[in-house]
Amino acid sequence: MYDVTVIGGGIVGLATALRIKEQNPNLKLLIIEKENVVAKHQTGHNSGVIHSGLYYKPGSLKATNCIKGYDMLLDFCRKEDIKYDLCGKIVVATRPEQISILDGLFERGKQNGLDGFKMLNAEQIKEYEPHVKGLKGFFVPQTGIIDYTDVCKKYLEKTQKLGGSIAFGEKVNNISSNNGISTVVTSKGSYETKLVVNCAGLYSDKVGQMTDIKADNLRIIPFRGEYFEIKPEKQYLVKNLIYPVPDPNFPFLGVHFTRMIHGGVEAGPNAVLAFRREGYKKLDIHLGELFETLTWPGFLKVAAKYWQTGLGEMYRSFSKTAFTKALQELIPEIQPDDLVAGAAGVRAQACDREGGLLDDFAIFENQQAINVCNAPSPAATSSLSIGQTVSELVLKRF
Repeated sequence: MYDVTVIGGGIVGLATALRIKEQNPNLKLLIIEKENVVAKHQTGHNSGVIHSGLYYKPGSLKATNCIKGYDMLLDFCRKEDIKYDLCGKIVVATRPEQISILDGLFERGKQNGLDGFKMLNAEQIKEYEPHVKGLKGFFVPQTGIIDYTDVCKKYLEKTQKLGGSIAFGEKVNNISSNNGISTVVTSKGSYETKLVVNCAGLYSDKVGQMTDIKADNLRIIPFRGEYFEIKPEKQYLVKNLIYPVPDPNFPFLGVHFTRMIHGGVEAGPNAVLAFRREGYKKLDIHLGELFETLTWPGFLKVAAKYWQTGLGEMYRSFSKTAFTKALQELIPEIQPDDLVAGAAGVRAQACDREGGLLDDFAIFENQQAINVCNAPSPAATSSLSIGQTVSELVLKRF
């Protein structure tokens, strides 16, 4: 019998488990993870950026958790000697119609309490990134790089020192409830628990449906983001992080350049529909999961609205030339031969029945469970703050 069972060994689940044990070490806590290691999916496949909180609507869960979580993350890394680098990034408008959006982003950053921003003209952009061509941009000093898998390992280590347990290699198949006690049935056994905390990422809606009928109003739509790596001899083209002005109607940031904490430079990601939830390769297909996506009413509305954007992203997925062309908007010197295929990640993007791509974190509660059903980027940066928020909901129950 456990007091709390956290489902999911990604960064949000681990941060939540750590915060619960820090605040009430007496609670008997279990983490269930279907893989044999932590951070196997979204956490271990992202670009390792420490986000500043620039993009998010002031007052939203994303904005408040990112800015609080940013400070918590850096404090944690300093105490635990985890390597990171606050190298800063530039956001660049390459077309006249992007300038008003860029200006709006600059103001939003200030509304979110960020300081040290610096607006840049075309010449000043080159002081930060000599090979970038842009009309206008700004510098964000707070942005950094890190390896989130290292962070996850430390979260787990500290949770275990406080008495928390983890069951690896166990997939949750069913959750039932009786007299205030839930039984979590996995591929290897079953566990009784007073409270379930669902941090299952790409399968958070599925786990949510086992505990909460409200979760049935959302469906996780998997979007694969593919990266190229820049060959070592051309990495001089990128000093730190270079971002385009994002499409305000689409919850993705556009292809960008990212220097990585362990060396090397990534270019990407695009955003294409994945044909399975853990579809890291173009031809990874799960017919059942794909059918669920294609028949979800909300997805059909998204497809009708964004079909042109989607086709462009799909074309870039199969055409290195097209991908390079998108990168050349920022760095004209980059050529297809400078790029080698890199890793890919899959983003768990929640979509409601009306076709809304949820832009904010979504947490649903009922008597038996707390379901974190939408925690995309910047969830890694925000992890300790999200974990704090969820742990406070948990601790109210005990």
